[in-house]
Amino acid sequence: MDLKSNHASPVLTEASPINKSRRGLRAKLLLCSAPSASFLPGLLLTSPKMKHAILDDVRSATWLDAMKSSSPPPKLITKDIDNDIGASEPDVAYQTWMLKYPSALLSFEQFANSAKGKRIVLFLDYDGTLSPIVEDPDRAFMSDDMRKAVGKAAKCFPTAIISGRSRDKVFEFVTLPELYYAGSHGMDIRGPVRPPSSDDHPNSIRSTDKQGKEVNLFQPASGFLTMIGEVFASLVEATKDIDGVIVENNKFCVSVHYRNVDVKSWDKVVACVGGILKEYPHLRLTLGRKVLEVRPVIDWDKGKAVMFLLESLGLSKCEDVLPIYIGDDRTDEDAFKVLREGNQGFGILVSSGPKESSAYYSLRDPSEVKEFLNSLVIWKKSSAL
Repeated sequence: MDLKSNHASPVLTEASPINKSRRGLRAKLLLCSAPSASFLPGLLLTSPKMKHAILDDVRSATWLDAMKSSSPPPKLITKDIDNDIGASEPDVAYQTWMLKYPSALLSFEQFANSAKGKRIVLFLDYDGTLSPIVEDPDRAFMSDDMRKAVGKAAKCFPTAIISGRSRDKVFEFVTLPELYYAGSHGMDIRGPVRPPSSDDHPNSIRSTDKQGKEVNLFQPASGFLTMIGEVFASLVEATKDIDGVIVENNKFCVSVHYRNVDVKSWDKVVACVGGILKEYPHLRLTLGRKVLEVRPVIDWDKGKAVMFLLESLGLSKCEDVLPIYIGDDRTDEDAFKVLREGNQGFGILVSSGPKESSAYYSLRDPSEVKEFLNSLVIWKKSSAL
């Protein structure tokens, strides 16, 4: 797999990270210095027309329109005249949508037939997949039953969490040392030690975790730490008077949560973020579930993180390997696309409403994810008999 792009890359200085990620911090507004650089060669994406931060996947629509369009409308209820039973129009639409994205639970037998003789590798998003979406991102706790389900699955299959959160934060939530973890949308990976090869990445570092196990740390955006820290502090200061905004430092990206902001104030959030990012041409803006995320403009995403981890496990060129990626957000689409285009695995979208995806299957919510993981474990144990 070619992880390099053909774009030229300027150089950014590497610095120590800023670890604070809490609401209400009164940070001093920091001005952006001109980028001078030092990071993984070939990964920086450049665009001669880029003058401001880019909102991915939104071309003609404005940021505000995109934020509103990503928020689900209120449910419309219609009545069955004969039975006087309330039927939700979105539920009808969801059932129709499932014809294209069948339930991974209802289609488990079909899935199991496809998995026969294969070595499954599990990749899991966190928020909205293993835990519910909550108003306070610091309280997105997974249930004990979900933790048990993930732990049992990890005993049967190599399992990794790939999240937009910082790697340390998502580990605090999951607390399962036997898993591999990738934070910051795959820009901060703690994975297995890669076998020596000529294509080792310069930003890979061998280390030892708290359990004494040798691991590999890979951080392709390490040169952006100072810049991300500056933007985090600036955004905290700029949004401090907007009720409900939470700015979170996820090490190699910054998340601006507007879930608790009155919709009438969303334009203020957009103005604050856009006003700051126009001074940072090497950062881009992406839209998640009620969150704006500031990320480095490098050719790296969750899809590349999946391929990196498969390579690290020595499973990237094996025909008997079946990667499964379960996620709920737009950023997970990069992983779905990699698996679909390579015809080498299945993406499973977690969604309670219809939306276009590159996934093969669907699950409605984290409770169904837990049920699917438990079903996988039962199937694995029974097939070994």
